[in-house]
Amino acid sequence: MSVRQLAWRALYEVLAARVQRPEWAFMNYGYLVQPPADGPPLDAADEPDRLCIQLYDHVLTGTDLRGADVLEVGCGRGGGASFIARYRAPRTTIGLDLSRRAIALCRRYRRAPGLSFVQGDALALPFPDGAFDAVVNVESSHCYSSMDDFLAEVHRVLRPGGSLLFADLRPAREMAALRRGLGEGPLELVELHDITAHVRGALDIDDDRRRALMEAWIPRRFHRAFEPFAGFRGTATFARLERREIQYVSARLVKAGASEAA
Repeated sequence: MSVRQLAWRALYEVLAARVQRPEWAFMNYGYLVQPPADGPPLDAADEPDRLCIQLYDHVLTGTDLRGADVLEVGCGRGGGASFIARYRAPRTTIGLDLSRRAIALCRRYRRAPGLSFVQGDALALPFPDGAFDAVVNVESSHCYSSMDDFLAEVHRVLRPGGSLLFADLRPAREMAALRRGLGEGPLELVELHDITAHVRGALDIDDDRRRALMEAWIPRRFHRAFEPFAGFRGTATFARLERREIQYVSARLVKAGASEAA
């Protein structure tokens, strides 16, 4: 595992341990919809997290999850899995994360029909073959030591016709390898979109709110490490997204077999 991957993982662990606020449900960079009226209808309680939810909504577009068994790999603080369970009417939704502290937080605060959480490794999923109709993976795979192993595990746990619904970022120099891995792996690549501008736009317009939350929720001694992680304006992360030195893609992949699930 690279130094960069270890740093991301360590920060996720610290945040899960130190910041127990139930209101902090999402950790992704968000997705800007233009015009804003095209965004999904949300309950009032979910509006503060609209931009983060819109990233999930984008990733799920075109896949009917009604009555499906869904796994989110890398569920973090549980907001995405909760959104899926409450808005997309699956039969079951399981959120999985490597962090025991994050899973404990999810079990404490996230409630929805058919929703549960499991601690486990994305590269050795603790589920039987063919257990799910869809696997969701949002802004998590950059922490994995092997995308090939992850895709093999997703292929194993998906039912024939099931979908991997994916979104993540990479340094531009690594993007060709990611695209090749998605296109040449065990799943059929159906759609691939460069959404860098949508993600950078979300970070830009949400900057003031996110900074205020950092001041309110994150212990001050962690601010210096958290700022580039959060992609605030003025950080190297934000500048690299602007220059497309970091790029962000979404994708839908399907396991060969029966018609797409759900």
